[in-house]
Amino acid sequence: MAQSAYIKFVQGSAVSSLSLDELRQQLEHYREQLAKTGSQLGWEYDDVGFPYTIETKPEAEGKWFYLKGTNPLYKYIVMGIGSETVDDTPRYFVQMVLPDDSTHGDKSKGNEFSKYLGKLWKAELHLFNGRVMYFNPRK
Repeated sequence: MAQSAYIKFVQGSAVSSLSLDELRQQLEHYREQLAKTGSQLGWEYDDVGFPYTIETKPEAEGKWFYLKGTNPLYKYIVMGIGSETVDDTPRYFVQMVLPDDSTHGDKSKGNEFSKYLGKLWKAELHLFNGRVMYFNPRK
């Protein structure tokens, strides 16, 4: 059965909503940061830290894209955006889905990416195992 993690934009988050292109750009920025770290260390860290290519299918245009693994330890992570209504207020989120044939490496990388993005956006993170991490300032 597929597992999902959610990065929910709540009150106090750095952003209130996000487009699919902005999500893709943020992942590209993450890859660039890993490449810079790798150049400082003297090895190809971006290939290990982000072992995926960003792929899009024609039927998913504007709704979701997926990360396709570049080595046998990683297969797929599907990423998309959506919204829900809470107390008559729209609340936007990023959803990460691990398909049935995903590996343990995909789950680990999915947790890594979601924690990075959750901290960056000061959002509420619902992990694959159902636990919640709060990166937003709460009073």
